[in-house]
Amino acid sequence: MNKMLALDLGTSTGWAASVDGRVQYGTWSFRPSRYEGGMRYVRFRHQLAEAHKFLGFEAVYFEEVRRHAATDAAHVYGGLLATLTAWCEEAHVPYQGIPVGSIKRHATGKGNAPKPAMIAAARARGWTPANDNEADALWILDYAQTQNAPATDW
Repeated sequence: MNKMLALDLGTSTGWAASVDGRVQYGTWSFRPSRYEGGMRYVRFRHQLAEAHKFLGFEAVYFEEVRRHAATDAAHVYGGLLATLTAWCEEAHVPYQGIPVGSIKRHATGKGNAPKPAMIAAARARGWTPANDNEADALWILDYAQTQNAPATDW
């Protein structure tokens, strides 16, 4: 499978895609305005559909977070994860979570590497991520490619 989308889910969602050997990456912002409420999830769903139409990815990989230090971050992650998995099921796109420690170990050799180390490792690899979200998405993509992680529906 050579068309993949990797996501670091959050209010600032890092994304990286491999389409026929070319890697593209960036950040999608889902910061709501004061009165927007759940629209961030509607916008995320729309962004997935647009990315699928434009990139034609055949599988989605995402950072599987088991514990958040902040309640708000946990709520946002849960909402984005629910939106992602529902969209993937409806679009018949396989998806797979990759544990945080596995991604960090793959990138730096340490399963508890801090954000600056993830960015530095990405830059040493020749990528130019603008932030830790993009760096994480690039490493999720690289992990999926090198580990041949099979994306399967849950």
